[in-house]
Parts: sequence; structure tokens; C-alpha cells
Amino acid sequence: MKVRRLDRFKPDDRQPRFVPITTGDGSSTFYSSAFGEWFHSRQGACHEAQTTYVETTRLAQRAQLVRAGGSLKILDICYGLGYNTAAALDTIWAVNQECPVELVALEIDIEVSRSAIAQNLTQRYSPIVQQVLHQLAADGSAQQHNLDAHILIGDARQQIQTLVAQNWQADVIFLDPFSPPNCPQLWTAEFLKLVAQCLKPHDGPYGGELVTYSCAAAVRASLQLANLAIGTIQTSARQWPGTIACHLYPFPNAVGALAPLSQQEQEHLTTRAAVPYRDPTLTATAEEILKRRHHEQATSQLMPTGPWRRQWATSRP
Repeated sequence: MKVRRLDRFKPDDRQPRFVPITTGDGSSTFYSSAFGEWFHSRQGACHEAQTTYVETTRLAQRAQLVRAGGSLKILDICYGLGYNTAAALDTIWAVNQECPVELVALEIDIEVSRSAIAQNLTQRYSPIVQQVLHQLAADGSAQQHNLDAHILIGDARQQIQTLVAQNWQADVIFLDPFSPPNCPQLWTAEFLKLVAQCLKPHDGPYGGELVTYSCAAAVRASLQLANLAIGTIQTSARQWPGTIACHLYPFPNAVGALAPLSQQEQEHLTTRAAVPYRDPTLTATAEEILKRRHHEQATSQLMPTGPWRRQWATSRP
């Protein structure tokens, strides 16, 4: 896979743009003034990467089952500081040092990763994984005998179209943008339909799985519109459960391993909160997407979300 070569970067040759804040597990994260959010859960940045993304998708078990000539393919959407990728590689190579990994990451701002490296925020990961993160930040790619990794820099809505055109499909997809109200561009029905096309079908004990921290009804409804089955995941990283998804077809029985949504979560999908974010051209601004959804919610035949909130005494989005 060819990627645009990044400007050369040395961890000590520029002033970090982001200020690290220590989270509950001792690891650090950044605050994005552009999106008005932290990059990770304040309860534990690295803990969230490990529990929500790596453990949920059972990467350790997958690595043990990779056959000769095979590989594990990972799509990391919104690479950020690189923690999800780092946790994945450390986990895979801890159980199968020779497991080949093919990784593609999507990121709009490489300076986030570079700032993390410049401030030594990746030190808890193994030296070989730290080296990979350095190479990705410097060059946009990293190759070893058991790794072919690339960061595609730019708007993920355009970059995902490149992967679809190449028929590139991942065993595991980490979907980790900022929250839907602040970054609706990467939660639309149109974008998630393309993401679903980059997910392998269930053709064995561990078929393709997508995981995200979000439990927003609009996100879950859009994943269903993309013909994915959805389940709930409970982690200690965030207050609310996350979401896991896999293909319904052509192996509908494979979705039985997904933890079903609770009654509360199922009813959430019957409210106006489930009206999807829309971006038919994949070029709309956040303001345009939010305005369009507000109008569709106002005219929707679905039940208003207020009664659901009062019934369950919840402030979930």
C-alpha cells in the first residue's frame, strides 16, 4: 500500500502542541480544543485501549490461530496517540511473536502522535512497539518481517473509500472518533456503510468484528443499516457500555456470540435518538450534518427520546 510520505520528524526537534494530562491508570492523554473533548477516558487512557478494543476483539486468541501464510489485519480509525495500535501489537506479539500483522490507521492530524512520542507517553509499551510508533509518526509507515503498517493521513471519509476500492478487509476494526455530537462526520450512515465493507465476514471461529466505545442509538442504528449485527460490551473504562458489531451475512449463526442489548438499549433504538447522522456526499461539515439530523428528528415518527430517558432515569446520549 502506497502512502504519502510525511515530513521527517525527530522527537526532540519541535515543541509539543498538546499538553498531557494524567488519567486514572497513570497513563496520559490530551485534550482537543478543536473538538472540545479528551482523546481518551479520564478513568484510564491505556486501560481503555486494552479493555475496550483489544480484549473485546480477542486479539490474543486470534493471534494464536493465525495459520501459515495468514495474517491479522487491523483497521484503526482515528489513530490519535497510537494507544489502540500499540496495545494491539503488544498483545498479539506477546502470545505469538511471529504473527504477521497488516495494519492500516486513519488519522487527520499526525501531530497528535508526534506529540505523544515527544513527551514519552508511549513508554509503557514494549521497545519493539515503541519503535513501530516512532516509524509511523515519522514516515507514515513501518515494515518488519512480521508487520506492514501504514497511516493514511487526511479526512477519513475519503481515505475509507480508497480501502473499499482496494477491497481491503480487516479482521478487527477499532472505531474511535470523538463523540457523535462533536464529530458527526465519522458516525454517519454513509461513512459506517463504507467501514462495514472493510470488515471481513464471519468465516471461522473469529470472524470480522468492529468495536467502538459509543452506545449512541444513532450509531447503532447506522451499523444495523449497514447490515451488521450489534451487541453490547461492558468495560470498566467508561460509564456506559460500548458496541461490538459483525456481519449478519452470509453466516447469521455466527452472531450468537455477541452479548445482546438490554431492554433499555433496545428501547433506545425505537426513539428519535436513533435517527442516523447523514452525509450523502461524504463532504458535509459537522454543522450541516447536525442541522440535517435535527430536522429529521423533528419530523420523525419515532417516539421522542424524553419519555425513554425519564423511564430509565438516564442521561445517556
